[in-house]
Amino acid sequence: MNIKEIKDLIEFLIEKDIAEFELERGNGRIRIRRDAQSNYSSHLAPAAHSAAPVPGAAGHDVHAAPSPAAAPAHPPAETAAPAAKEEELHIIKSPIVGTFYESPSPGSPPFIKVGDSVEVGAVVGIIEAMKLMNEIECDAAGEVVKRLVSNNQPVEYGQPLFSIRARK
Repeated sequence: MNIKEIKDLIEFLIEKDIAEFELERGNGRIRIRRDAQSNYSSHLAPAAHSAAPVPGAAGHDVHAAPSPAAAPAHPPAETAAPAAKEEELHIIKSPIVGTFYESPSPGSPPFIKVGDSVEVGAVVGIIEAMKLMNEIECDAAGEVVKRLVSNNQPVEYGQPLFSIRARK
């Protein structure tokens, strides 16, 4: 990967508001991380300037140092309660890498919304991969509690899409 490709990738990740990205190509790997409060268009770590893949490398980090005034995102006391609450929820995950769409066409209502009741096999969204539209089906019956991705957002394999409170 050359410098221009890396810069284009960073600009794309900023535009799509993606905080972390990892790419393996051959025997080289690059990892880009950013924190949401900084402007990253001009911050590259020296390791990312290498165009040749590095065999066995643990990865290249491309990110700015966090601001010293930045506080942790979640205090430890608040993290324990939501974690226990989310364990009760069923998570619908992306079966493929692609771009998530909430509706069958622009301007159409979304397949599902928070609060909707869904059945097994109900279409919850579409993921476009290599110009193919793949319908994503619900694998549990229940109530939609939370949508974890936004419309037109790139998603990874296994990335959580929706939280469902499964019916008992």
